[in-house]
Amino acid sequence: MSTTRRSPTARSKARRGPFGATRYVASLPLVDIDWLVGEGVRLVLLDRDNTCVPRDAAQAPAEVLDWLERARAAGLSLWLVSNNFHSSQVGRTARELGVNVVDHAMKPAPFALRRAMRRAGVGPEATVMIGDQVFTDVVAGNLAGVRTVLVRPQSRRDLWYTHVFRVFERLALLGISFDGE
Repeated sequence: MSTTRRSPTARSKARRGPFGATRYVASLPLVDIDWLVGEGVRLVLLDRDNTCVPRDAAQAPAEVLDWLERARAAGLSLWLVSNNFHSSQVGRTARELGVNVVDHAMKPAPFALRRAMRRAGVGPEATVMIGDQVFTDVVAGNLAGVRTVLVRPQSRRDLWYTHVFRVFERLALLGISFDGE
């Protein structure tokens, strides 16, 4: 029987149904790389908008770039899995971040996550999806059978329909604590 190893400061609750994440962390740079490696993760799937790159910016913050570099140094394979339909923008970001990419992901459908796992040659037991939205990133990860980490969005700017989802997301997150807050 395996147990989930958590850092001593972990305050986040464990997964609850299809809308619950494995971990809740305030931001991508605060996701514990040692925890990922200790859990046997070899593949990290990352959302683009408001996870790696703020919605109101063209580039990732320095802290995100540093985290990605440390993750690569730890031997993790990194893939951007984005719903963003601007392929040139997503491709440019992937090149700047030094990661592979699957765009037009259509999350919460799990197909793009499975495609990234297939291309990387890594199964769901060694994969984690990190994103800022419950109803896209977390649900897609749960449907694909991978661990999920929900981070807070980097910016309050979002697409109009994402603002609608954020209302329901706040309800789904009642009582949840995020590590790093």
